[in-house]
Amino acid sequence: MPIPLPLVDDEPPERRDAARNRDALLAAADALIAECGVDAVTMDAVASRAGVGKGTVFRRFDSREGLMAAVLNRSETAFQAAIISGPPPLGPGAEPMDRLLAFGHTRIELNLLHRRLINAAGRAGARSYAAVSFTAMHLRYLLAELEVRGDLPFLTTALLAPLEVPVLEQQVEIEEMHVRRIIIGWEDLVTRVVNG
Repeated sequence: MPIPLPLVDDEPPERRDAARNRDALLAAADALIAECGVDAVTMDAVASRAGVGKGTVFRRFDSREGLMAAVLNRSETAFQAAIISGPPPLGPGAEPMDRLLAFGHTRIELNLLHRRLINAAGRAGARSYAAVSFTAMHLRYLLAELEVRGDLPFLTTALLAPLEVPVLEQQVEIEEMHVRRIIIGWEDLVTRVVNG
């Protein structure tokens, strides 16, 4: 029997009014991020946009980092849903190698898109155990499907590391690599691991 993958949003159900407040605050944060960028979003601005007091925002998220982590969490949940039940090649129905490559491409693009949000979330936004566990289990599953031999947990970590924001920022901002080059490099690494 397959072991269910841990999901980011596995939390106890909220009261209806708390869920409404949470949704309103996250929608306000999303709108402000879209309009002004992550750096311009403050707790005051989110409270004002959502029509609640600043204390409500702090009670719900503890800090600006906590708010940014909650916004990030929604992206993480959508990414997981695409892997579990989305269309191929990221979702089920594609060959394992195609799924593995689609995973890497999507993760690179999402992490680069959300890098300011990930950085703004700080320690609160450090990928939760559930999120890290999910991506690692998914990669290990695909490597096993591809009949890769060796230490799968170690190989999984080696494949995930280049997809993380600090590495991507180094490559894009300091080494001035184009995203396409990063994707091609990751594909080369995957091919070497799979065919090794």
